[in-house]
Amino acid sequence: MALKRLILIRAAETDWNLNGRWQGWAPVPLNQHGWDQVYCLAGFIRNIGLTQIYSSDNRRAVQTAEVIAEKLDFDIQYDQRLRERHIGHWQGLVLPEIREWYADEYAEMLKDISGYKISGGESLNDVTQRAEKALADIIKKANADDSDHTVGIVTHTTTIRVILEKLVLGADLSHENFGNSSATTVRHNNDGTWKLIATNDTSHLEGLESRYMPEVEHKG
Repeated sequence: MALKRLILIRAAETDWNLNGRWQGWAPVPLNQHGWDQVYCLAGFIRNIGLTQIYSSDNRRAVQTAEVIAEKLDFDIQYDQRLRERHIGHWQGLVLPEIREWYADEYAEMLKDISGYKISGGESLNDVTQRAEKALADIIKKANADDSDHTVGIVTHTTTIRVILEKLVLGADLSHENFGNSSATTVRHNNDGTWKLIATNDTSHLEGLESRYMPEVEHKG
């Protein structure tokens, strides 16, 4: 198999990350801390043999990918199927506001974590379906020649989780955090399985804080 490793990279920090606001598809730009993070990240990525880079077309992911691509002199292949979950009218809110202002909707979501579709947005199942299709296309393209490939995917917390759960069968990553500008590595084994090598690696940030997505109380 030509694809040997996948490096799943979470986009760098924005002010909405700093304030705990749910971003969804909002075109929120990186803040200065995020730019500092991504330049550290790009230096790390430069040394691990990346051969291709894909990215969500959400603004924060685009800005993260652009810095990495500049360091590597790569073209970025954007794919909207790698976006974060569309959270509809919850976009821009912090978790306490969602729980208070949309208490009935929030309670319904807790009853069906995977299937609940936020008004104007998506369910986790929707994200899983599109991300798995994107992943299948990425793997197919990498396997189209005889070269060994290490592919980077710049994306978001929810999308990282569903990709990992697809590759690493039986993995329950519902409580796993992925910090801004973190790198998570999976390796393809000779027996056709995938192995999780490094999860939420932020050592390359050299002490810069890496924030996490606000969590619901129950992940199902």
